Amino acid sequence: MTSSHATAGGACAGTGVGPSRIDFVVGLVKAYCTRVGGGPFPTELTDAIGEQLRKRGDEFGSVTGRPRRTGWLDLPAIRYAVRVNGLDGLALTKLDVLTGLKEIKVCTGYRTPAGTSPDFPIDEAERAVPVYESLPGWEADLSAARTIAALPETARRYLERIEREAGCPIILVSVGSRRDETIALKDPFAA
Repeated sequence: MTSSHATAGGACAGTGVGPSRIDFVVGLVKAYCTRVGGGPFPTELTDAIGEQLRKRGDEFGSVTGRPRRTGWLDLPAIRYAVRVNGLDGLALTKLDVLTGLKEIKVCTGYRTPAGTSPDFPIDEAERAVPVYESLPGWEADLSAARTIAALPETARRYLERIEREAGCPIILVSVGSRRDETIALKDPFAA
């Protein structure tokens, strides 16, 4: 469990920096979803794919070693995060973990007792049913890519879909666990 406020405003409170001093807000998002502990997780995968994501992504608690829950990417949740945090860009990590999947699903909306909606169902998360879109996966090793053009076409389409749905540009993509396995598209510190 995170012991701080995991929002842009929480970063200001935690560091003592006033919000008027922030010029660019970056949201950090994995290429798939994870959750620690109990509670609703509508896109959770409790099958072999979920286990594959857990193992390949090393999704175990850093202190407890407890396995994290894994699931498909939740685009309504990302849209919500972009809106409430005023995000200017997304840093997408662990794209390489999806390598080898023939099909990658993304949640594009939810069915709830009130109907289908593209919004994250904050008050109905336990009963909400994800609406998925399937995208083709890729087999190629991504670790040597240093530009978006060097990624397989299907990986590029995955990123484009995230950007379009999030309404926020991806400014950084990690394609491996090492620092140099990163594609930087925009420097948030540049004037």
